[in-house]
Amino acid sequence: MNLKNSKILVTGADGFIGSHLTEALVRSGCDIRAFVFYNSFNSWGWLDHLEPEIQDKIEIFMGDIRDPHGVRTALHGCDYIFHLAALIGIPFSYHSPDAYVDTNIKGTLNLLQAARDMGIKKFIHTSTSEVYGSAQTVPITEKHPLHGQSPYAATKIGADQIAMSFHESFDLPVTIVRPFNTYGPRQSARAVIPTIITQLANGKQKIKLGALHPTRDFNFVLDTVRGFIAAAESPATTGEILNLGTGFEISIGDLAQLISELMHTPLELENDAERLRPLKSEVKRLCADATKVQRLTGWKPQSEGKEGLIQGLQETIHWFSDRNNLAQYKSYLYNL
Repeated sequence: MNLKNSKILVTGADGFIGSHLTEALVRSGCDIRAFVFYNSFNSWGWLDHLEPEIQDKIEIFMGDIRDPHGVRTALHGCDYIFHLAALIGIPFSYHSPDAYVDTNIKGTLNLLQAARDMGIKKFIHTSTSEVYGSAQTVPITEKHPLHGQSPYAATKIGADQIAMSFHESFDLPVTIVRPFNTYGPRQSARAVIPTIITQLANGKQKIKLGALHPTRDFNFVLDTVRGFIAAAESPATTGEILNLGTGFEISIGDLAQLISELMHTPLELENDAERLRPLKSEVKRLCADATKVQRLTGWKPQSEGKEGLIQGLQETIHWFSDRNNLAQYKSYLYNL
């Protein structure tokens, strides 16, 4: 199936991945309603920074997914939903777990109930590789055990399970997309790659980071977006969970050195105790097996292996190095 001319609700459209997905869907000819988090500043998040010709084609709905009435209103008349709205910062989930339960689990339930009543053609639900916890087998397939090592991960497991229960119980056409560590332009500074780049771009040579030994499978944001769209367009993905990743892993310490080389800036790494996760909460290793999504949709990342990572990092560094973009980040603060 082709999404062109379909009416699509994107929740979390104001965020990092959501804004890139919204932009891509508009460019492909979709009719987009962007659900953005209500605020008194009338800010549309990263959608404010899109080109005017893209903005003009987006219908903005300001609300809160914790409100079932607002969610039902937003979904009215839509054919598809891409559900990306969530609280995602792991450190903040230690501080405010209640908020994560309300947003990630109850918010997802509100959308599922409305989607069931309105006959949505497909519900694309966003998961995370954090639901696996530290890898017990590598590469990680969708059958890997789930292990919530943080309140954030636990609420995403809960959201995944409630989403799949609506498929099993009510035949709602749900697909769960499970991206590994997405990075790229517009990413929040709570993530490690923007943390490194913004500190170096602001002239710091002693970079504060948390644990350096964990490994991650980094997926460039445009690859993640293509994965979302491929999952929505393939009839074979209904009722399935799909990893999006490259199968290439790199430690945080080696990643920092690589970014330093690409930015031609000397680097000294400093462990910051404030940035360390509790010992048993640290996910030590993540590396994706994405053969299932490739088999069902034909998707594969365009940025693969170390060379692909370098290519994606160069594009990300270029974006963050723009002074107008860099000025929006407080690199001197630790972002929960």
